Amino acid sequence: MERLTLAAVLGGAALALSACGGGSPDTTARPPAATSPVATPGSATPTSSPSPTASARPQAFTAKISKIPSRATVKYSWHAGCPVGLDGLRLIRMTYWGMDHKPHQGEMVVNAHVASKIVSVFHKLYDQRYPIRRMELVDKYKGSDFESIEADNTSAFNCRNATGSSNWSQHAYGLAVDLNTCENPYVHSNGHIEHPRCVKYGNRKRKDPGVIHAGDKVVRAFRSIGWGWGGTWGGPWDFQHFSESGH
Repeated sequence: MERLTLAAVLGGAALALSACGGGSPDTTARPPAATSPVATPGSATPTSSPSPTASARPQAFTAKISKIPSRATVKYSWHAGCPVGLDGLRLIRMTYWGMDHKPHQGEMVVNAHVASKIVSVFHKLYDQRYPIRRMELVDKYKGSDFESIEADNTSAFNCRNATGSSNWSQHAYGLAVDLNTCENPYVHSNGHIEHPRCVKYGNRKRKDPGVIHAGDKVVRAFRSIGWGWGGTWGGPWDFQHFSESGH
């Protein structure tokens, strides 16, 4: 709601090893082939115990920062006259931990100057298994902040005005992130919440997955890069909102 390590792909370079053989025969000694046990009359056929398998390891966090591939990527969220040009934005493709307790790949557009910082935050949240409903570009919702919130979508850049203002939002600079927008709604000073399915989350004592609380791991992760939280505004409250300016 209110108020880019640069290619932070932590993958290593693949190392290919190749061996060129000569024309001589292979003389390497090999152990004799294993033979199957033979059952004798009146005896039970021996069975082998299943070999233990390694426990499944969770998918490692990955992230890739790139320039905006084409104007079509931000067809609805960017336009001429925005306070930051396309060259000043970066597309992040990264792993997030879902509400279904599984890893997923998401996308987010942010300001080029903070892309690596944002990756570091979401790396921490992934390692801590903070659950995120979805992470899609607001362009999937044709730039509609309202529709993105309705979908409980985590997003960042959107060239729009601040809520209830004629000034640019921090989102218009790519310097704000809205996280789990239904579990962490924008609450007006009078307590009103625009989205019916999110009304129950006006009660901030709830411990539901994805709900952000003062001083928790989400707030601390963003604080580690110097970003402030809209949950401290004191009315209205923007519990989903983190930004460089704190507004």
